[in-house]
Amino acid sequence: MRVLLSTYGSRGDVEPVAGLAVRLRELGAEVRVCAPPDEEFARRLAGVGVPMVPVGRSARALTTSAPSAPADLPRRAAEVIAGQLDAVMPAAEGCDAMVVTGMMPAAAGARSVAEKLGIPSVSVTFQQLTLPSPHHRPLAYPGRPLPPEVTDSRVLWDLDAQSVNALFGEALNSNRASIGLPPVDDVRDHVIGDRPWLATDPVLDPWLGSPDLDVVQTGAWILPDERPLPAELTAFLEAGAPPVYVGFGSMPMRGSTDVAQVAVEAVRAQGRRAVLARGWASLGRIDDRDDCFVVGEVNQQELFGRVAAVVHHGGAGTTTTAARAGAPQVVVPQLADQPYWAGRVAELGIGAAHDGPAPTFESLSAALATALAPGTRARAAAVAGAVRTDGATVAARLLLDTVSRERPPVSA
Repeated sequence: MRVLLSTYGSRGDVEPVAGLAVRLRELGAEVRVCAPPDEEFARRLAGVGVPMVPVGRSARALTTSAPSAPADLPRRAAEVIAGQLDAVMPAAEGCDAMVVTGMMPAAAGARSVAEKLGIPSVSVTFQQLTLPSPHHRPLAYPGRPLPPEVTDSRVLWDLDAQSVNALFGEALNSNRASIGLPPVDDVRDHVIGDRPWLATDPVLDPWLGSPDLDVVQTGAWILPDERPLPAELTAFLEAGAPPVYVGFGSMPMRGSTDVAQVAVEAVRAQGRRAVLARGWASLGRIDDRDDCFVVGEVNQQELFGRVAAVVHHGGAGTTTTAARAGAPQVVVPQLADQPYWAGRVAELGIGAAHDGPAPTFESLSAALATALAPGTRARAAAVAGAVRTDGATVAARLLLDTVSRERPPVSA
């Protein structure tokens, strides 16, 4: 069986897809991944032996060069969708199934490819806030805020559908017309479908249901990382008490220009050393003291088990990795679903949610004091034992079983 996994976005959109790809391959499927052409994504997939088809422009370039105005979003959406049609279409030829995830316009393009080729496809999200439900508000799009006074969930989700159509509808339908497909009236429904998958952990992200959707929660898709830590980092870890990790992944941290300075000073004020991850925020040393170590790409699964706390942006993947490791967290959310994950960390008692995207010495110090309290670590250890590790296996088996049942019998 041949399966194409299509994603477009940050590291948090690529890493779980790699986890699913490995599990599918172990079950006998032939798998390839369509993903942005960023070198770090290609290197990660190559490291686990998964072929990658580059799609569109660099996700890092797209993320760090924000639209000059919300009105620019439709143009960028059209570019992303066209990139999907150009690259995903030939990659999907001859496939038996597609798994589609990533940012909304990219997923809309990939789902259209599956429709054009007659390939069964499933839509997947790594956070539930894009799935209509009476239990949470939709995410607001730039330039289209949700009225704060509106509390009726039906009204809010109708407004969300209108926003998605306004931003992406023309771009999607013009691209669909170019490959001979009819227009869609509701872009969000086109992307989500009737039975979407939610690839998150039920403890960290409990799905409370929806009257309109049959959501399958598989658990988070985790790719076990066997890479050793660099020798120099290991030596730093062993030279003293566990340090605090500070890293913001694929976030450029636009709200703060001195985040490394603030973070290191706040960590030092707690009597701790620091490990800084460069990431897309380009964190680096602030002086020549030996209580700070800077890392690039590293095995977070191994590292997080050896630190006193993890300060991060609140991506679904980093939140789950830290939770699995039993590491207390400080979440400094920047955008999209990150405030949600910050709230979940605080509600579970496994860390602190920073108020806003731009930490100060005072605000980060207060959050770190909460995260480093003995009770927080005890709670984090308890939650770690409840986090599932089999989500990618569950999803792989479900996909292969579903496709096998739906394939027509071979004539004698």
